[in-house]
Amino acid sequence: ENCFSTDKARPVLTVSPSWLSPGASVTLNCEVEHPSAGWHIYWYKAVPDLSEKSSSYELLPDGNRTANNSYIIHGQTHTAGYACRAGRGDPEYHTDHSQPKFVWSADVHSAASLTVSPDRVQHFTSDSVSLTCEGKFAEWRVRKFSEDGRLYSDCRRMTGSTCNINTSKSDIAVYWCESGSGEFSSAVNITVHGMFLHTFP
Repeated sequence: ENCFSTDKARPVLTVSPSWLSPGASVTLNCEVEHPSAGWHIYWYKAVPDLSEKSSSYELLPDGNRTANNSYIIHGQTHTAGYACRAGRGDPEYHTDHSQPKFVWSADVHSAASLTVSPDRVQHFTSDSVSLTCEGKFAEWRVRKFSEDGRLYSDCRRMTGSTCNINTSKSDIAVYWCESGSGEFSSAVNITVHGMFLHTFP
């Protein structure tokens, strides 16, 4: 007899590497509580859903009910999000989806891109910096993955397709755009060193 908590467990997904390099594969690992208990893993692509301020999920190829807790993706060239969940038993009990995790690309030749203005290597802290989403899409949101591992879905000051920030230590993060059509943009890593704020892919 299978006994399960009424609170659904949530597996933890890790993605390696975090930044794409040409020709490199991406490895997903899905960790569940009590891994010896006969879990099967489901692997998903996270698709931006601006109406829900979150993501919807599409099964990856051959990502349905695998016995392994790792999944390798070949040929990924653009920023993307992933998630997993687990199931066991008969009838099958499913966990919630993991928190989405992302692999980032600095390739500005994707269908959507993120540009930074002023376009220079160093910005003084407290400068006004604009992050602009570019591409043939009507709706955008800017996402931010902070140093402490938190994911933010809304820009505090968004005008059209541009997010404006006054640079400070709280803005140390990876930024990218997501369109209403489910596209991810290239990503930018912003970090602070002393009195300067550096922007680099």
